[in-house]
Formats: sequence, C-alpha cells, structure tokens
Amino acid sequence: MEQRDILDVIGVGVGPFNLGLAALIDKTDCTYKCFEQKKEFNWHPGMLLEGTTLQVPFMADVVTMVDPKSPYTFLNYLHEHERLYQFYFFEKFHIPRNEYNHYCRWVASQLSGLEFNSTVKEVKMHEDAKPFYEVTIEKEGKLHTYYSYHLVTGVGTQPVVPRDFQSVASDTFYHSAQYKMNREQTLKAKSITVIGSGQSAAEIVYDLLQQQPQFDYKLNWYTRSKGFYPMEYSKLGLEHFSPDYTHYFYRLPQEKKESVLRNQALLYKGISFETIGDIYDLIYERTIGGKEVPLTMRALTELAGVEKTNDTHLLTLHQYEQDSFEKEESEIVIMATGYHAKEPAFMEGLKEHLLFDEKGQLKINELYQVEMKKKGAPLFVQNGELHTHGVGAPDLGLGAYRNAVLINQIAGENVYKIYKNTVFQKFGF
Repeated sequence: MEQRDILDVIGVGVGPFNLGLAALIDKTDCTYKCFEQKKEFNWHPGMLLEGTTLQVPFMADVVTMVDPKSPYTFLNYLHEHERLYQFYFFEKFHIPRNEYNHYCRWVASQLSGLEFNSTVKEVKMHEDAKPFYEVTIEKEGKLHTYYSYHLVTGVGTQPVVPRDFQSVASDTFYHSAQYKMNREQTLKAKSITVIGSGQSAAEIVYDLLQQQPQFDYKLNWYTRSKGFYPMEYSKLGLEHFSPDYTHYFYRLPQEKKESVLRNQALLYKGISFETIGDIYDLIYERTIGGKEVPLTMRALTELAGVEKTNDTHLLTLHQYEQDSFEKEESEIVIMATGYHAKEPAFMEGLKEHLLFDEKGQLKINELYQVEMKKKGAPLFVQNGELHTHGVGAPDLGLGAYRNAVLINQIAGENVYKIYKNTVFQKFGF
C-alpha cells in the first residue's frame, strides 16, 4: 500500500473533543477524517432547555485555550453571526447551552474532514515497519475502508439507568437525556418524579416547577445523595481543571488516584448555585400567604424498587439513615442518573495489542496514548482517562489542551504551545 493512501489520523466520534481535534489540526498539513454515526452534530439534545447555560466559561470552546487566533473561536462565531455587540451587552461568562450547540454546528459545517452518518464497524492494526490502522465504516448501507497512522477515540459517554430498573424503561420511565423529546407528554401527567441531584436533575425540576401552575401535577424530587448540594465553583477549586493538576494527578499511585476521585465528586457533580437559587426563589414566591406547592424534595432517599401498574409506577423509596421505606405512585419517572463510558464494539479487534490494569481499565500514558504490548500505531483517548488523568478528563475547558498535546505528537512538531504554571497554587512538592 502506498503511503499516500494512509491518513495521518482518524477520529472516531464527533463530539466537542474530536470536533476540536479537527478544528485545530485543520491548520496543519496533517490529513484526517472523523467519523460519527449520528446524522449531524447535536450536543445533548435532550437537555437543550431554554434558560440553561454551560457550566464552563465561553472560552472553553473547541480551540481558544490553545489557539485564540483560530477562525473557529466562539468570539469569531459571534462576529460572523453579527452578535458581538449583543454578547457584549449580555455581560455573561457562561453562554446559553443552545448557543454552544449552535456554535459547534457552525464549526462542524466548515470542516470537510468530518463524516456524519458513518458508523465505525471494525478497526484492525497492521504491524508493518510503520504500523497503521485499517478502519471499516458503514455509511448508507455500504462498507468503506480507510487507513491511518494514528487513531483517536472520542465516542463520549452513554446515559445510565441502574441495572435493576432497565427492564421498566419506556416513554414514561426514562433517562434525563431524553427529557426534551418526552417533555410534551410528561407535562400532561398527573404526577412526575425526578431521581438524582446533579445539574440535569435540577434543571428538569426547575423547568417542571415553572410549568406546574398551568398543568397542575404533583412533583417529587428524590436523591440518595446527602443533600441537594452545589458544585464546587470557587476560583481556587476550579484550578483542579488545569494542566498543572492533571500533571500532578497523573503521578499519584493508582490506589491513591481512586481514593482521591471518590472524594472529588462535588468538583464535577452537584448543582450550580444559580440553579439552586432559582428553584428556592420560585418555591418561596409560590408559598406566600400560606399557599402550598405540590412538591416533595427529599435527600438520603434511594429508589429501591419499581412496579409498573396500569398507567402509573409504584415506587419503593428507602430513606437509608432512618432505614425506613415508603411507597409513592408516579405516572412519569425521570432518571437523572448520570452517564458512563462504554467501550465501543470496534475496540474488540484491538484488545490483543493493548495493555490493561488489574481492573480492566486501559493503561494510558501522560500524553493520552494507550500503552501497548509492543510498539504499534498510536491510539489516543478523549474523555476516557478519568482513572489516569483525573477530574479534568470530561471538562470542556481542558479539551483544547488535550488536543494540542495529541496534535503535537501526530504532526511530529510543536504546532501548539503547551503552557506550564497555569495556576497560582501548588498541588504537590
């Protein structure tokens, strides 16, 4: 096979991270393709609710943190859409989630190397003098084969409903990721229950509270967490989402990493102060003059069982500090139970080459490259390295930095400057 037939890199999945990879590598001479099984870019469409915002500043677009002069910055997007003055007067650091999605779609529309409606079916590695990948994709019922010297997986995470309740999943018992699609039907119910205490759960509860006077339903909000707590958002707390902290965390022993991650939940889970305030203020106003809001909020309460009965669900709730149980009927149940990384099927053909730790997790070096049993074509991971690199793995603000690290390796030169000393505090000796 002639070298000209082999791309420099293939990306699997086109979420914000591989979109950023394509936007940043576009300024190099590297050849690339990124394949996405969906028909178009759409970022968490089920949670694109009016009034919701990103939980990171607008500078966490796909390029700015390593290339603020790029034509693909959010500010250039505003310029091209003649919205700079409106954004200037908007005076907010956190942009509407709908606008972030529209921005990403705008970037995607300009990158010729993105291939949507393309499902990666199989990946093989050829161990030639210079190893390369053979990638088989299916598009419109036909198989196509591409080759590349590097592979970057950015397939994202999947909505998770606890295994015990997966058998009752339906359009009346669904994950929060499907909320917007099911919203019209949900509002017609007489009773609605939201399970979970993260940002998605809170945004859904706030939306339902706003609509409650018109539709007159009973609303329940339960979480097994100890409270409806805010996410850590102090300036020094945010410094954990930095290259410096990632560098520090990577060097910790693996058993220590696991312990640290268990105690850092509120760095990347929890509810924004603003959303908590909006919910509280609305309840406060609705209860003026002794009025009651048909709302039950309870922490320390886990969903222990679900029984589908006719047009409703009979929920068994366990308050585990009191060790007491209660039954609750609810027509609609929305499971805001998070997301989990899922190993894509195409990885099966690569397992014989890859190294795994004792827990079956990929071994990944500091430069985001999967370690292999012997020298092979580089395989990079986007947002699959929480266990090795820490809480910054899924953070949009570190996406451009990680892509700069990847592109410098793919291009074989320092295309992008990698900052050191990006924060004020020191994380270790």
